[in-house]
Amino acid sequence: MVKIRLARHGAKKRPFYRIVVAESEARRDGRFLEIVGTYNPLMDPAQVTLKDDRVEYWLGLGAQPTDTVRSLIKRREVVENPA
Repeated sequence: MVKIRLARHGAKKRPFYRIVVAESEARRDGRFLEIVGTYNPLMDPAQVTLKDDRVEYWLGLGAQPTDTVRSLIKRREVVENPA
């Protein structure tokens, strides 16, 4: 199964995450298929960048986002398209 999840980078106590598409059996920071965005929780507010077309592509193929990535995608949609 393919998942869209976070891969941790950055220094100790200074996390920076890549949003990656990876096989579910792969290690957290190991092999991945594609980088589709980044997440920096240290910024105020937290900074999220996504390649929207690639995220849609992988979701269309059946990739399952983790709960955290799902919330980041929803939060970004709310910020970009306030109703």
